[in-house]
Amino acid sequence: MSTFCVYLGSRTGNDPAFLDAARQLGDELAARGHSLVYGGARVGMMGALADRVMAAGSEVTGVMPDHLVEREQAHRGLTRLLRVRNMHERKASMAAHSDAFIALPGGIGTLEELFEAWTWQYLGLHDKPIGLLDTQGFYTPLLTFLDGTVERGFLDPATRANLIDATTPAGLLDALEQRLTPSHAD
Repeated sequence: MSTFCVYLGSRTGNDPAFLDAARQLGDELAARGHSLVYGGARVGMMGALADRVMAAGSEVTGVMPDHLVEREQAHRGLTRLLRVRNMHERKASMAAHSDAFIALPGGIGTLEELFEAWTWQYLGLHDKPIGLLDTQGFYTPLLTFLDGTVERGFLDPATRANLIDATTPAGLLDALEQRLTPSHAD
């Protein structure tokens, strides 16, 4: 099947629904036969997602720069942990190993990764689908802002439409799977 790159927090947030969504996404990815590539941490939502995917028998690849292995507490039980030199290599490696991108709730790192993947898509550097899991309305203000950038002429409606959003893991995966190109759906 496909490999999904998931960007999400190394923290759990202050609403148990965030951690639950990460676990549900892990279950749903594995149930559909997909594998995971992510930032490689064993803590927070990152660790919960990886653990669920592996517990269900799917492969998980973590990608982490050397300088973050201890700080982000690298997950030592992954199918594969790729150590890279820096954040640029991390993002490039995660993108190269994935067929689609998903962002769950997270902080500035999650947002930076999401926007870089979306920008690369806009520039034609890849044609992989990108989605947001809008758990508990976490991304609703951002989606409203993005709709406003379309209304004000700073973002093309087609580019905005390329950022898929859903409130459930199953709904998001359904939408992303429909947009997988044949070369990314094997």
